[in-house]
Amino acid sequence: MSGAVVTGAQAGLVSCETCKLLTRPVHPEHAGHCPRCGATLEVRRVQSLQRTWALIIAAAICYIPANLLPVMVSNTFATSDAETIMGGVVYLYTSGSWPLALIVLVASVMVPLGKLLALGYLLVSVQRGTARGHHERARLFRIVVFIGRWSMLDVFVATFTVALVQLQPLMSVLPGAGVLFFAAVVVLTMLAAETFDPRLLWDSATNMEKHDG
Repeated sequence: MSGAVVTGAQAGLVSCETCKLLTRPVHPEHAGHCPRCGATLEVRRVQSLQRTWALIIAAAICYIPANLLPVMVSNTFATSDAETIMGGVVYLYTSGSWPLALIVLVASVMVPLGKLLALGYLLVSVQRGTARGHHERARLFRIVVFIGRWSMLDVFVATFTVALVQLQPLMSVLPGAGVLFFAAVVVLTMLAAETFDPRLLWDSATNMEKHDG
């Protein structure tokens, strides 16, 4: 048997964002509530692209001072040293703690940047109506959401790395201004992943099938 694949939207169904139940909306303009969990149903998230763009732009702006400003300041009787994220990576590497340096580099620099680039790519592909590779883009979005569950690890690594370093006596360590911007990047990217509607990835594929048909 062969035939055209009918999507849930084409069949007049809407998926609950909470319990994933497929149900029929009570009205085309007002979908109503999920009969199983009571959550508000939405055919598509309102202004999903605009809100996601605003969040990742704000995160990208915060990403710059997060890496340029010090994340921790160590004080002794004689000196006061401020370390950025990359400065801490270099210090850990040169002191022989390269595994810890690699963890800080990946968790605090590469992961946030990767999430920003991935979300930006998904937004551009939706706005351009890219119909190819929707399976890969959906998989990429799931990876971003999965990583977002562990995003607070970035803040913990950047803030508490000092606890794993042997400090001299009578030395105090305080968080720097970069920690606030770094935490803002983490929160904003998590919110961006939540506001993005992954169903938009499949709309372009559906439109292509209609034109081909």
